[in-house]
Amino acid sequence: MNRNFSISVATAALVAASAFGAAAAEKVTYMTNWFAQAEHGGYYQAVADGTYAACGLDVTITQGGPQVTGRPLLMAGKIDFYMGGNLLQAFDAVQQNIPLRIVAASFQKEPQVVMSHPGQGLDKWEDLKNAEQFIIGDEGFQSFFQWMITDFGFDAAKRIPYVYNPAPFIANPKSIQQGYVTSEPFAVEKEGGFKPNIFLLADYGFGTYATTIETMQKTIDERPDVVKCFVDGSAKGWYNYLYGDNKAANEMIKKDNPDITDEQIAFSIMQMKEFGIVDSGDAEKLGIGAMTDEHIKSFYDTMVKAKVVPEGLDIKKAYTLEFVNKGVGLELKK
Repeated sequence: MNRNFSISVATAALVAASAFGAAAAEKVTYMTNWFAQAEHGGYYQAVADGTYAACGLDVTITQGGPQVTGRPLLMAGKIDFYMGGNLLQAFDAVQQNIPLRIVAASFQKEPQVVMSHPGQGLDKWEDLKNAEQFIIGDEGFQSFFQWMITDFGFDAAKRIPYVYNPAPFIANPKSIQQGYVTSEPFAVEKEGGFKPNIFLLADYGFGTYATTIETMQKTIDERPDVVKCFVDGSAKGWYNYLYGDNKAANEMIKKDNPDITDEQIAFSIMQMKEFGIVDSGDAEKLGIGAMTDEHIKSFYDTMVKAKVVPEGLDIKKAYTLEFVNKGVGLELKK
């Protein structure tokens, strides 16, 4: 064979292989449940640094928000993965016989907190039930506040709705207010001029996983390699976001959400690390995204006791451990 012809054939083969590889990247859409923020940083990181692409996925992150309901889009096949809030939504899916599964839990602890004013006799968890007002949103009232009533004796009559404005809390030093550890304390400090006491509900027994990755059972059955790539890529993304160079991911976040500031992003990352939101508990040995049967069963029992969910659900239909607990990305922790 002519040597020049051989080189031409080899070159053409390489070009073709390269083109095929590019075409083979499977397009995947992941919808978050709120506007872009540091609390979504691991996923943006995995897009920005090519982690998803390295295992064959072309991932698009679509923002959620107050006017967007992602779960119906997931059920309709319009998106591939959805960011769940906590385990309660998955329990509800079981109750409704919806074949939706959690495949990873990016947050070991839900970032939900209650805050109080310092120096007002509300400096300890056991003191909080003595506050004059409990500023709690409707969703919180139907979930974690029922647990606070059942397990700690909070009085439902003191509850007033939280309208996502810290002004009523700032104005009443004898009140407590719900929030996310990564968000509301920052707003109170900026607007109220003081650092509130912060009580992370997870540290007092509200043991749900949060910021879960949900998909449909059909996706697991028909595209398990896609699920594995997305779960593994997300875990690595979170390690790199928390412990590596996250500049490119933060630029993507700010592009999607121009209202967010560098100061807010830095505060959120600091809080996620300080409170062990992403990397604590089982994740320390099993890797980010970790879940266990025991942890999920314990939270379910807590919610049954609080009458938030009914007894008798087959909660193993809510999740699968097939794609987690393999230590993926542990070597990236610095």
